[in-house]
Amino acid sequence: MPSTQPDSASFSDLSRNPKSVTAKAMCLGRLRITHRDGEDYMLTTAEDAERRDESLTTASRLFLALMKQDSGFRSLLIALPDVFPWVRHLDDEEVREFAVELFEALSDAAELEATGAVHRAIVSWRATARVHADPDQQRDALRPLTGLDLGPVEVCG
Repeated sequence: MPSTQPDSASFSDLSRNPKSVTAKAMCLGRLRITHRDGEDYMLTTAEDAERRDESLTTASRLFLALMKQDSGFRSLLIALPDVFPWVRHLDDEEVREFAVELFEALSDAAELEATGAVHRAIVSWRATARVHADPDQQRDALRPLTGLDLGPVEVCG
């Protein structure tokens, strides 16, 4: 069964030899199914997916409970630079805002299956940190926009 990574198989492999591919998935716990014409998929057991969901829900609820206590929230804020080193470029209020947004997004991912919110929170705050880290970008970001013609705006539908 040819594939590019040992923990993956192509969609064609799955179509041609489903027993072999599913056996590999069972052995590994989960298997990436690459798709030439679309997004990749993960093949796993329902039980494993449910356990992952349960783990996310438990972690999310723990973070939210810690956020409600001053000492717990302070501990989470102290831990953030270990997980996201770029937060050092954010001021204290921005780090707090990031933490709240991140933990609420984790809750949404766990409780509502809205997984995109976690990615958006991390990506947007990392971009903010990147601007703060570069004096030229920060100067440009703080420049007033009044009187500037930024060109035509294209509306995507």
